[in-house]
Amino acid sequence: MVRKINFKVLPTRWGVLAVDCFIVIISLVLAFQLRFNFNVPLEEQLLILKAVVSLFAIRFICFILFRTYAGMIQYTSSEDAKRIFLSISLGTATLGILNFIVVQFQEYYLIPFSILLIDYFISMFLLAAYRIAVKTIYEEVVKLKKPKVAVIIYGADYNGIITKRTLEQNGNTNYNIVAFIDSDPSLQKKILEGVRVLNIDSELEKLLATGEADMLIISDSTVRQLIKSKVINACLKYEVKVLSVPPASKWINGELSVNQIRQVRIEDLLEREPIKLDKEIIESQTRGKKILVTGAAGSIGQEIVRQLAKYNPSLLICFDQAESPLHELDLELQHDFPNLKFEIVLGDIRVEERLEKVFRILKPELVYHAAAYKHVPLMENNPSESVLTNVLGTKNCADLAVKYGVEVFVLVSTDKAVNPTNVMGASKRISEIYVQSLNRKLFSERGGKATHFITTRFGNVLGSNGSVIPRFRQQIESGGPITVTDPEITRFFMTIPEACQLVLEAGAMGKGGEIFIFDMGEPVKIIDLAKKMIQLSGLQLDKDIKIEITGLRPGEKLYEELLANAENTLSTHHPKILIAKVREYGFDDVCKEVETLISLFNNQDNKAIVSKMKQIVPEYISNNSIYVELDA
Repeated sequence: MVRKINFKVLPTRWGVLAVDCFIVIISLVLAFQLRFNFNVPLEEQLLILKAVVSLFAIRFICFILFRTYAGMIQYTSSEDAKRIFLSISLGTATLGILNFIVVQFQEYYLIPFSILLIDYFISMFLLAAYRIAVKTIYEEVVKLKKPKVAVIIYGADYNGIITKRTLEQNGNTNYNIVAFIDSDPSLQKKILEGVRVLNIDSELEKLLATGEADMLIISDSTVRQLIKSKVINACLKYEVKVLSVPPASKWINGELSVNQIRQVRIEDLLEREPIKLDKEIIESQTRGKKILVTGAAGSIGQEIVRQLAKYNPSLLICFDQAESPLHELDLELQHDFPNLKFEIVLGDIRVEERLEKVFRILKPELVYHAAAYKHVPLMENNPSESVLTNVLGTKNCADLAVKYGVEVFVLVSTDKAVNPTNVMGASKRISEIYVQSLNRKLFSERGGKATHFITTRFGNVLGSNGSVIPRFRQQIESGGPITVTDPEITRFFMTIPEACQLVLEAGAMGKGGEIFIFDMGEPVKIIDLAKKMIQLSGLQLDKDIKIEITGLRPGEKLYEELLANAENTLSTHHPKILIAKVREYGFDDVCKEVETLISLFNNQDNKAIVSKMKQIVPEYISNNSIYVELDA
């Protein structure tokens, strides 16, 4: 337990005033001695007493006037220095004026100008030095009683300096800044506020290996993702805690506090370099348009809404059946986009009458269809609900988009639709087939005036409601264990903003009928993800938190794919977006099959429903599921 410092040992405000008065007397005597090289003539010695009285009176009045004694001396700051400067300067100027007046009536000056000038600098120095000395001693004593933490700061810039000062001013912990780290080679071997600046490439690992540092703080919020990952991985290797400073725009009242410095999250490690969007093409499609987003209260839907709000649509329609998240989105849009015209609509995409009212009255010109059930094990146990939402819901939205002349319809799909091994993936593949075949039929009948149906397909998104990361974080906070289904299971990951930005770009570039797939980077082993999350939390695997292998869940597969085996891709102008070439289906046959599948809901026969899904999607082979027998 940290002992509190006894403030009574420090001078009170009246004690400070007394010391200040004593200093100005000493300062004047010392000025006389310096002026006469420590051999003051007798006649000048007689002048000292008169000079002390007049100087003391003036200085005392100025001290009271500027309240130089009011500041807590252990927290001396530039404001205190400013008060001392004004007080001493005014006193000296006043004495100088009195000198001119007094010399008119007597032979001697009140205080000789040379001595007055010497006294000015001595008193200024001694008053400031006294305060700095007390403050320094106080800080050193306090530091001895605080727990010590050695810190490396990444970023030898303004933010890095602010971070250093914030840590040093913390009242609970003695933060010792051992080094700045920066990727700029020109800063190497430089000294910043008394702290050495080291280069990330040649010296970071050496410093971490010495064990000198307890933590590293990333103060540069603009650091490139490649460098950030390198820093974090190096810290994890040597079990050094990693924290980050939020962007300056998010500092409270423009000031950084220690409480705002947070632990680095796994999302920070998995993020990639920011995507370069063709904002002009997105803006040309969305500005001034009425746009409907289904599933707007979900993690993907919400971010699509946020992204679209930046492009000034004439009306943004947020449609979802989740009441509370939709209410929160309403409040967020009111706060963040006060000039945005939007409608919050509570409804279910499975209820065609409710959905049609939205199309009939609000007349959306663009539709982003993100509403879907997505939890694999849950849908495996409830295939009828998966069909009703993912298939019927999509069919309702697509049919109404055609009926009411929507320009572009963007379906948000998933990598689980590729060679599906579960009900959820198969239901999304059927929805893809439906909108793609509908697009083909419309274009053969109406040409370019028809609704453009575009599908976007990507993998797991970091932090979404269905992501494994929030689940792992919850398990860590509750003390574990972390549950991983299989040590070999891998997944692709993408941040929510990145995925939604690519959805907008793909929607803008699509001509109709395409299935766009996104560059998801390299797949990540889930067990490695769990281990890194434990380390980033400052805990140790098996000592603080254990990992349990629970076995694959129903319908789950080890490796996700973005393309089916028989598919190939075409490149686009965007390096992260490709077009999948898939088998085409006739709309009339698809429509008949889909309607038959939906009608099976009434019988609630799960095997009959799944069997029909397998007929529509021949590549759907169940894995670790009760429906494996249907594949025989």
